[in-house]
Amino acid sequence: MQKYIVIVAGGMGKRMEKPIPKQFLEVNGRPILFYTIEKFFQYDNTINVYLVLPSDHIDYWKTLCEKFNFPIKHKIVAGGSERFYSVKNAIDTIEGEGLVGIHDGVRPFVSAETIEACYNTALEKGNAIPVVKLSDSIRQISQNSSEAVSRKNFRIVQTPQCFKLRLLKKAYQQPFNDFFTDDASVLESFGEKINLVEGNFENIKITTQFDLYLAEAIIKDLK
Repeated sequence: MQKYIVIVAGGMGKRMEKPIPKQFLEVNGRPILFYTIEKFFQYDNTINVYLVLPSDHIDYWKTLCEKFNFPIKHKIVAGGSERFYSVKNAIDTIEGEGLVGIHDGVRPFVSAETIEACYNTALEKGNAIPVVKLSDSIRQISQNSSEAVSRKNFRIVQTPQCFKLRLLKKAYQQPFNDFFTDDASVLESFGEKINLVEGNFENIKITTQFDLYLAEAIIKDLK
C-alpha cells in the first residue's frame, strides 16, 4: 500500500527565543527539518513527502533547500491558522488510497523501528500512534489541591501518527474543536479506537533551548 508522510512545520518558535522559526534552526550545521525529512526517506525512499509550512515561510524554505542542495523531493502545502487546518490542507491534496503518517517537523530523531511499527499497525488496524512510558512521578492538579496519580496509567504521545488515508479524511470533515491537540484526538472523536505502539525516547520534540542542546548531543552520539 502506498505510503505518505505529512510533516507539519508551522511553529513560530516563541519559546525558543530565536529570530527564526525553530524548524529552520541548525543542528550540527544543518536545518532541523532536513534531518526530519531524511528519516522517512531513509526508511522508505518511495514514500511521498508533504511538507506543511506557513505561507510566508515557503520562500525561505526554498532558499534553504538551494543553499544546502537538499535533494529529497517533496510537495509543499500552505498551512492554516491551526494545526488542524494545516493537516486538513495536506491530506486534502492526496488522492487515492494508502497509509498516511502525520509527523512534527521538529522531531528529527524518530527511529526507523518506530516508523515501521506505526505504518504496519495502521495497515492492520487502521491507525497507530507511538508512545513512551513516563519516568517521572506525576500529580493531578485540581482547583485547590493536587494529588499523586500512578504514572503506569499514562503515556507520552509522539509522532508519526499513522492512519488509513480514507479514515483520516473522513475524520477531518468534522468542525474544528479546541480538544484536537493531535490527529489521534481527531480520529478518536470520530468514534475510532486508537492503537498504541512503542516509540523511541530519542524522538524528542525540539521546542526549547534545552532541547537544542539535547539535539546536538544526540547528533554527535549518532555519528
